[in-house]
Amino acid sequence: MLQKLRGNNEKGFTLIELMIVIAIIGILAAIAIPNFITYRQRGYDASANADVKNAFTAAQAYFTDYEDGSVDTTKLGSYGYVPSSSVTITVGGTDSNNLSITSYHSKGGKTYTISNIGEITK
Repeated sequence: MLQKLRGNNEKGFTLIELMIVIAIIGILAAIAIPNFITYRQRGYDASANADVKNAFTAAQAYFTDYEDGSVDTTKLGSYGYVPSSSVTITVGGTDSNNLSITSYHSKGGKTYTISNIGEITK
């Protein structure tokens, strides 16, 4: 009697099939989410690394014009340095011989420091 009510032409997915699809999606999400977080962290760190290089280039240009004097991010801006969002730059040194620039991204995991000779340390 039940088969008469249901008919033979019904189409759809069974509960087992739906559960298998949900399990597969769960497994893929468990693999993809940690990788996504790692890639995003690398992107933040790459932004801080690029900013320290750009600030160094601007500082070198500044010290070409002014051999002595303190430099800050405002002065670097007039030499083409544009900071990325959420990246903090700290500039130290009063001339090109003792210049040191440090940068980090607020969501990144690494701090980058560039010396007066252009050597970057993490």
